[in-house]
Amino acid sequence: MNRILKTTAIAAAVMGFATAAQARDQLRIVGSSTVYPFASYVAEEFGATTDYPTPVIESTGSGGGLRLFCNGVGDDTPDITNASRRIKVSEFERCAENGVTDITEAMVGYDGIAFAQSSANDAMPVTREQLFMALAAQVPVDGELVDNPYTKWSEIDASLPDREIAVYGPPTTSGTRDAFEELVMEAASEDMDAYGGEAYTDIRADGPYIDAGENDNLIVKRLSENTDAFGIFGYSFLEENGDTLIGSSIDGVEPTPEAIGSGEYPVSRSLFFYVKNQHADDVPAMAAYANMFMSEQMIGDLGYLKGIGLIPAPEDVRAEYREQVANHKTLELSDIK
Repeated sequence: MNRILKTTAIAAAVMGFATAAQARDQLRIVGSSTVYPFASYVAEEFGATTDYPTPVIESTGSGGGLRLFCNGVGDDTPDITNASRRIKVSEFERCAENGVTDITEAMVGYDGIAFAQSSANDAMPVTREQLFMALAAQVPVDGELVDNPYTKWSEIDASLPDREIAVYGPPTTSGTRDAFEELVMEAASEDMDAYGGEAYTDIRADGPYIDAGENDNLIVKRLSENTDAFGIFGYSFLEENGDTLIGSSIDGVEPTPEAIGSGEYPVSRSLFFYVKNQHADDVPAMAAYANMFMSEQMIGDLGYLKGIGLIPAPEDVRAEYREQVANHKTLELSDIK
């Protein structure tokens, strides 16, 4: 009798999920603040041109989104997560441990990380080494590693302005933070003898670096209020606010779509979203939305998203990922190692 009751309870729970999921035709998406403007554009178009309601999108950061996405399979977990970096091995393994075993990866295009300030100032070219020396928790001074003593840019290099170091940047849950640590902090420190050839990515927590949360629009707003400060965020926000912000060249390369797309700009990265295929039958909007996002109309050379800052990937790369999404290709651990 107990076995029968237990079996009935399990069946009821499964049927309950299916009913709830079908009842919520509305797609649930979480993840990257950098991908958020692009995903929101697609979501609005999706709601306006299909019979499905406009998807709900939360800007939780890449790490935060993948954590929610990997919590399991079911109506209380997201269907799609956006990421401004590729899923990590540890995240993939956590997904698998929680039963999320059928994921499709979609690369939608490229973006650069902008280092920008109010356009009320003159442009300030920087190198990755200068950024590292301004923001690292410990830096080499007279051959020894010490807690970062620099409070002004001019103390790092006399060619830089005599301004307080104040940088609004993303939190540790952000893919932009991950990419900045890899492309700036790692790249600079590996060439410094003081770190013994090892990458050093610890960002200082004594004031000059200000954790500004996941909303990049708030960083943009703060730069208009504090014209001495800089901000770290996706290139699309720089392009969208080109009348009030000015970006710095990094290692002599300006943040332009051409330089980002070619990889010449040293702080360029790929943008992704991940689809939980195990929700496909119960959330029919998911596949339709993913296919719309990957369409030439959205991510192509003349696509709508290019107009709001997305840097299109080459045509063959777009075609490859479009096919993966259309065929619900399962991402394997070997693909990301």
